[in-house]
Formats: sequence, structure tokens, C-alpha cells
Amino acid sequence: MHHDACYADRAWHGRVEIEDNAAMARDTRRLRLRAPEIARRIVPGQFLMLRLPECNDPLLGRPLALYDTVVDAAGTPVGLEIVYLVVGRMTRRLASLPPGAPLEIWGPLGNGFPPLPTEHLVMAGGGIGHTPFLALGREYAALRRYGDPPRTVPPAKKITLCYGVRSADFLAGVEDFRSLGIDVVISTDDGSAGHRGLVTELVRRVVEDSPAPCRIVCCGPEPMMDATARLARQLGAPCQVSLESPMACGLGICFSCVVKVRQGDGTWDYRRACVEGPVFDAESIEF
Repeated sequence: MHHDACYADRAWHGRVEIEDNAAMARDTRRLRLRAPEIARRIVPGQFLMLRLPECNDPLLGRPLALYDTVVDAAGTPVGLEIVYLVVGRMTRRLASLPPGAPLEIWGPLGNGFPPLPTEHLVMAGGGIGHTPFLALGREYAALRRYGDPPRTVPPAKKITLCYGVRSADFLAGVEDFRSLGIDVVISTDDGSAGHRGLVTELVRRVVEDSPAPCRIVCCGPEPMMDATARLARQLGAPCQVSLESPMACGLGICFSCVVKVRQGDGTWDYRRACVEGPVFDAESIEF
């Protein structure tokens, strides 16, 4: 039997209005929604399902990670920010919606990142995979608490984002991270910004040069996460990955997002990324 945490019984479902839907970088936009019911419950690493209301093309919702919560003058969470890449039919239509347009939303969903203590948090993001890390970095910098009741996370002494994209024009939100005191190191495939090469090369350098024990969290294309998991094993650093599995319901009903997970006795079983993930220990995943 699964623990209660595996079920989306605390998810809120309803309609919200878009407050802002602005460009951040090439094919990348920041969506702001007023959704206090979700904002006060959500923790870093959880996600939301978004759907265009009264629309059957696309029919299904799409999973999008929390970028950060929006708080009012009193520090109360009242809204959500989501950063998304315009790549398909849903996101192309989403990109065209103005402030005031309605969206159907349900969340928070998934397990989120566990609040584990670490001296040096190394966040590895490939492409749009850096988006779950702004809230996580803010939490580990002791600048905001998340969840209901708000959870307590031991502050990290240092936080580093290793951020890899195809080219400089895809870099999104770098100053958002730096404004929190997070060290950002960049790699690009074409050398137009930062290190020319793979983001995993940056992760290796950061972990090997760190005087403090590191914990790695990773999100991005599957080959990049696989390589990061292998690297973490070589370096002896704990690593959690946030999977970007395709999802249809987000609630664990349809079983379209199952992933192969190694169990404690060495055998394999399938787990649903939407409810038992999307965050898994890297050692348990067969990429």
C-alpha cells in the first residue's frame, strides 16, 4: 500500500486568470497566475497541470513546474509563476493568451524535493530544466518557506546553479537566481555564453572544487540526467532527479507516466512520476 503522500487528495482544481505572460528569452515565457489556494500549499519541485478551458485541441492538460510563488506585502503566498518553453500546440496557444484570460489549473501535484540538509547544493538544469530550482534555491537560502504548514529546510552554506542551454539567447532568469546570492555557471552548446560544452562538465568542476560536501539535484533532458546521475555516483555525491515524463492526468489515474524504479531488494517495479515523483533518487532510476 502506498503512503498517503502518493495521492493528489490535496490538489485544488479551478479556473484562474492570467496576470502576466511575458517573454523571458527565446521561445521562453514567464506566466503569472493568482492562485492563493495552490500557492500556500506548494513546495519546490511540485508541479501544476494547466489546461485551456472550453477547448478540446489540445484536450488534455500539460504539466508545468513551479518556478516560484508570488507573495503579498505581508509575505502571504497569493500567486504562482511558471516558466515554460514554447514547443508544441498547447504552449503555442498559451503564449498567445493576454492578461485576464482564463486557465484551468489543478495542483499542487507530485512529491517535490525532499528538505534534506546539505552544505553545498548544486542544481543542474539543462534547457528549461532549471525552472524548478528558483524556489528551491530561495528555500535553501532561507529567504522563503513553502508548504502548509510551512516546512523547515536547513540553510545551505553555498548554492550553485549549473545551467546549460543551446545558445545564449535561450538563457532565461539568470538574474533571478543571482539576486538570491546563488552562484550561476553557464554552458552553451555553441559557446555563445559561458563554457562551451556540456553542463555535466560544469557539475563535475563545481563538485570537485567544492571544499564542502555537495548534494546534486538535476532536471533536464533524459540523457543529461542520466549523465549527471552517473557522475554523482562517481563523485560520491547524493543526487535527486526531477523527471520530465509525459503526463495526461497528473493525478495517478491514467498510468501514462510510469518509470522503471529499482526497489530495495534489487528488483524493479514501475512508479508513477506524477504522484510518486517527479523527484526520485537518481540511484533508483533506470534511464
